[in-house]
Amino acid sequence: MATWGYVAIDKSGKETKGSRDADNKEQITRELKNQGLIVLDITEQNALTKDISFDFGGKPTARDLAVFCRQFASITRAGVTIIQTLNMLAEQTENVKMQKALQAVRADVEKGESFADSLARHDNVFPELLVQMARAGEASGSLETAMERMAIQFEKSAKTQALIKKAMIYPIVVACVAVAVVIVMLVFVIPRYMDMFEELGTELPAITKAVVAMSTFIQNYWFIIVPVVAAVVFVIKTWAKTNSGKHVVGKLALKIPAIQNMIVKSASAQMARTLSTLLTAGVPLIEAVDIVADTMTNIWFKEALKDAVDQIMIGVPLSQPLQTCKLFPPMVYHMIRIGEEAGSTEEMLNKLADYYEEEVEMAVQSLMAAMEPMIIIVLACIVGVLIGAVMAPMVNLYAALDNM
Repeated sequence: MATWGYVAIDKSGKETKGSRDADNKEQITRELKNQGLIVLDITEQNALTKDISFDFGGKPTARDLAVFCRQFASITRAGVTIIQTLNMLAEQTENVKMQKALQAVRADVEKGESFADSLARHDNVFPELLVQMARAGEASGSLETAMERMAIQFEKSAKTQALIKKAMIYPIVVACVAVAVVIVMLVFVIPRYMDMFEELGTELPAITKAVVAMSTFIQNYWFIIVPVVAAVVFVIKTWAKTNSGKHVVGKLALKIPAIQNMIVKSASAQMARTLSTLLTAGVPLIEAVDIVADTMTNIWFKEALKDAVDQIMIGVPLSQPLQTCKLFPPMVYHMIRIGEEAGSTEEMLNKLADYYEEEVEMAVQSLMAAMEPMIIIVLACIVGVLIGAVMAPMVNLYAALDNM
């Protein structure tokens, strides 16, 4: 029996949250409906579905957007008007930026604007993918279905992002601990031993002299080192946002063996899932591929899909430019080619997305399993050098005393 977290509203429109044990999602949904509640969201509570995040009113995460789409679809399907739905969602959302955007969207809809056009005014909150899906849903009279598909899309994206975050948290924490240990050793521990060695008048080994010089430099010039390091970090982060920086960082990520596999599979899963969602909603292929390109984080994949748009416009099938760019795995363009020939591209894209999402999870687990011993070894080497620098003079001193 699993534990499920749920969000629901009662007949008065008041939101209620909680968790309970149930064998499956259908059981808890049935129990909540029997209590007269309208179910908005149900999520199994485990390590993969819980987000590690702190909301300071920043840009909504994929998880925030998934909850919004799921709740919107559930409430409107229950017969509540769009304006009332937006009012409810604006009151209950915890993200300040999304709350203000929803209030503005509600005001625009009240003035007679379409839901999609109202969302498009807030591109810093609602991505182009969501806007286009809402527009397609309104045009076809199936807005609830479109939002339901977007909820699934964002939930998949949130799960993938959570996996990648978990893979990166451990090495970052260990690296911070290693830096802290080195600083404490160099600033507080090493100087105390150096005073003792100077009193004894012993000749210091080369490794000890190097560590002492580093310790002295840090103590004497820390007020210069700190702002210089901060400035370097700021410059690198600023440069990484430029076009040339994005190309260098993107290419570097695709060259590092440890993360290359995970990035390629993550990009393949994202491309396939997003494109399938758009095509299923009736968005034209050219427009859909262009939207997918804008969702890619690595600029090389983004440019490859932008080039694919140009090729599709002159009659080239999608599978061909995906093969030519040599970024996507062979399985991607082979499966898409089969779908193009059989007239089932959306189905093939769905299968690709399912496959590569599982591959991303396996890649993350493999990466973490490989990184843990490597990080421990590196940390042990750093601490070992510092301890060796302290112990070496003592060993020399004892050896000299034995020879007397």
